[in-house]
Amino acid sequence: MADPELVQTLDYILNRSDENSIEVLAEAVVRRRRDISMFGALVNMPDPQQMAKEMTEKINTGIGATIETLKTSVWEMTARLIRQEAPDLSEEQVEELCRAWMPDPGNKSKAPKDLMFSMVEQFVSFSRGLMDKRIEKNLREELGAWPQRYWKIFTPAIRAIITDFLKDRITEEEYHSKIKMAMEVIQ
Repeated sequence: MADPELVQTLDYILNRSDENSIEVLAEAVVRRRRDISMFGALVNMPDPQQMAKEMTEKINTGIGATIETLKTSVWEMTARLIRQEAPDLSEEQVEELCRAWMPDPGNKSKAPKDLMFSMVEQFVSFSRGLMDKRIEKNLREELGAWPQRYWKIFTPAIRAIITDFLKDRITEEEYHSKIKMAMEVIQ
């Protein structure tokens, strides 16, 4: 019994194709002959799409592993720098500052954006003289010179936005919009 695909193809070539179709088919036959001569008469010719997909998966896996290794290295370096600059901080405080600065590579469920946003709001509230005295006292007891520490943790972009807002260069609405955009880059 003949292959149904072959029968359909022959029917198309012999009964329904026009001159343009014949040219396309002739080019396809030439290409197929070239592939057979290059790869031999393999039953399963390499599928370029499948090969590309597999290669992409391998590359992405390698990149993912490299990124995780890099995140771990940066996390460890950050913690080491914090310990050097503030040796009086407890291990929990060092972890909290690291999380505020960057994501914990071992725990993807933590939300550094939320913590950073909270720190920004506390800093701005304090700087504008609007912070509750009890909150400010608690922060000083826990972190010492917390405004200076927060400021060091903030990215240059966040510092610039806060400065512009505190110096009335931007409105409160612009401040919130820009802070939101700056937080998007924090993982």
